[in-house]
Parts: sequence; C-alpha cells; structure tokens
Amino acid sequence: MSRIHDALKRAEQERATFTGTHAEPSYTQQPEARDDMPSLQPSGATPMPTMTSGWSYESLVARCPQTEWSPDPRTMLFFQEDDSRLGAEEFRTLRSRLYQIREKMPLKRLMVTSALPKEGKSFVAANLAQVMVRQHGRRALVIDADLRNPGMHRHLGAAQSPGLAEYLLGECDEFAALQRGPMENLFFLPAGRAVPSAPELLSNGRLKLLLQRVESLFDWVIVDTSPVIPVSDATLVASSCDGILMVVRSNVTPSDLARRAREEFPDKLLLGVVLNGTPSGKLAQSKYYYGEAVNSHA
Repeated sequence: MSRIHDALKRAEQERATFTGTHAEPSYTQQPEARDDMPSLQPSGATPMPTMTSGWSYESLVARCPQTEWSPDPRTMLFFQEDDSRLGAEEFRTLRSRLYQIREKMPLKRLMVTSALPKEGKSFVAANLAQVMVRQHGRRALVIDADLRNPGMHRHLGAAQSPGLAEYLLGECDEFAALQRGPMENLFFLPAGRAVPSAPELLSNGRLKLLLQRVESLFDWVIVDTSPVIPVSDATLVASSCDGILMVVRSNVTPSDLARRAREEFPDKLLLGVVLNGTPSGKLAQSKYYYGEAVNSHA
C-alpha cells in the first residue's frame, strides 16, 4: 500500500511541476482500521443505535427504572398470586416443552405468530414471557414487533412508545425503548408509534443487531409479530430467531390458511402449534393443546 501511495504522490508532483502549479496529492493513505473506531455513516443516513461496551444486566436495570403498568386482569394470567387461573397450567406445560426442545437445539430467541389477526398470538407471547420469569432467577424480554397493529402494550397496560419503531429509525437507543414493569426480571419492548414502512424497518438489520446484543442478558427473548397471511413482516423477523410458535384459534382458523402460514417457514424453525381458545371441557381431548382456554382475541 505504501508503494502505491509513493507512486501516486510522485505522479502528482511531476504533474504539478509540468503545469507550473502546486497540486495536493489526490490520494492519501488511510490509517489501518481499528476495532475501537466508530464506523462511518453516509451523509444524511440515520445513525445506527449504539450500545455501551460491556453492557450488563445490572446496567440495564440501573438505566431502565421500573415503570407503572396496569395489566389487563382478563388476559394476563401471572401478575396475580392466583396460580390456579384457567390457562395457567397450560402455559407451564408449554414452558416445560420449550425447555425440553432447548436440550436438543439452541433456543433463546422465540418468535410467536399466527396465520391471521385475532388468533391470540400477543396473548400467548405475553403470558409465556410471564411464566418464564416465574421461575427463580429467569429473565425474559418480550418484544412487540407487530408494527402495523401493535396490541401487547394494551395487555400489559404499558406505554406504546418510545419502542421498536423509534429504535429502528435511529431515534432512540435500547435504554430509552425498553421498559421494566412490576414483575421481576420481565422487560418489554413495545412496538412504538405507527409507521408506514414496517417491512423496510424490520429488514434494515437493526432488529437482528438488537437481538444479538440482548441475547446474553436474558434467558428468553420472545418476539410477537404480525400475522403471516396478510403481510410479509413475520417472515422477515423469522430469520433472526431460533424457533417459531404458531398460534391457531380453535374452530376459527381455516385449516388451509394455517397450512399456508406454516409453509412460509423452514421446518427446522417451526417448533409447534399453540391451539388457543379451546373450551375448557375439551382440553383433555386435544393432544395439540399447548396454550390457554380463555377467550382472548389479541
């Protein structure tokens, strides 16, 4: 590299002598890249949100003060001390089965989706995160990545923004977007404000980077996405996750659409189906039932 630089410099000097004017070299040798130097952004580009080096769970707790949530008592099963609520035991069963799967494959970033809206995916994702942290010392982050029709903040009674949209736009960092509610070790990243360009934001690389950054801090990262059939958002998120749970609403979801949604994902990612909305008297008859029996439409 230095010989090329010297040759270019001599050529510039000779050209300057020939024309009778002085010209600065048109090429200057660049210093070697260093790991501790920030990357350059093109002019006008939105800067990539950054995370402090050496980020730890303790620093996360310190910088994310506990906020006031008002969980919906009709759909949030684990904020009260009543462990016998309808559906609670089924979520414990689902938790056990996920840990069994984890023994056979890496599984931490879990996507929850459905074929159509109103099948209960947000309900399942939120309660699954809660039941995970009910085990001593376990930590969970639940992310509302349904940027088109977010609803998890209503289940949890939390603020909608700032959230994932603002983070993906480069308007805030992780600390500003994450929330810590009343349940110990449970964090929430809401969807943020409504945006017209959900696919572009979800595929700009920042969500993948965020998931990589927070992975070491949590035992589970649960991502709620848009439904599969109407829009492509879930397929964009799936590539950044370790596994997928598909939520199907009992006696509502057409079987052909559920099959189409399932075919959008590789076999190795699809972990199983959560059958939602099954009448309590039929739970024992459903060998595919992993979820809950209350009437949740979120």
